[in-house]
Amino acid sequence: MGTLYLVRHGQASFGAADYDNLSELGHRQSVRLGEYWRERGMHFDAVITGTLKRHRQTWEGIAEGLALKRDDVLPWPGLNEYDSEAVIATIHEGKLEKPDSPEMYRHHFRLLRDGLGAWMQGRTQPVGMPSYVDFLAGVTTALDHVRDRHHGAKVLVVSSGGPISTAVGHVLGTSPETTIELNLRIRNTAVTEFAFTPKRHMLVTYNTLPHLDAAAYENWITYA
Repeated sequence: MGTLYLVRHGQASFGAADYDNLSELGHRQSVRLGEYWRERGMHFDAVITGTLKRHRQTWEGIAEGLALKRDDVLPWPGLNEYDSEAVIATIHEGKLEKPDSPEMYRHHFRLLRDGLGAWMQGRTQPVGMPSYVDFLAGVTTALDHVRDRHHGAKVLVVSSGGPISTAVGHVLGTSPETTIELNLRIRNTAVTEFAFTPKRHMLVTYNTLPHLDAAAYENWITYA
């Protein structure tokens, strides 16, 4: 039986002109996860990442913490995140202002929750994005690849909250509403673990932060 570890990227630059970059804290979160695994003798037989900058930067931070250099990482576009602005635009006219208060953040995520539900149910089609059916296929083909090619191995996937929650929802057969709630609760550099055989994946843990489980890292826990 193999083990698949899915890691959400470190804290990115929410509200900035270019979200797709790790913040300084996001880099530290990533390095710390690699250090945690190195302290426990962890190794990976294969590494797969989405192709967004924050995915690659997170992997580079993990590799730094692992004191590891490898150039055989497999990029997988199907593990890229949905475009939250495009999702929100299907149900909200006009561009949202950059959130700078707790209420604005809550408003943003209320709209995102509603927009995701409409997209997943096929009621909307965000501009520049695949249908939800195709988005799901991008995730499930990655899971199929792991089962087909890496039986009995330890595999690391670095991706985003949307694809990871979609993978969990697919494996557990959850409703769209539950998958959305899983998505909006996942934390930066959180680890989700599947056991897998050639036939199926089985959820072992979801959204864990073992590398930040100490008082010194209390302020390192982030969601966006």
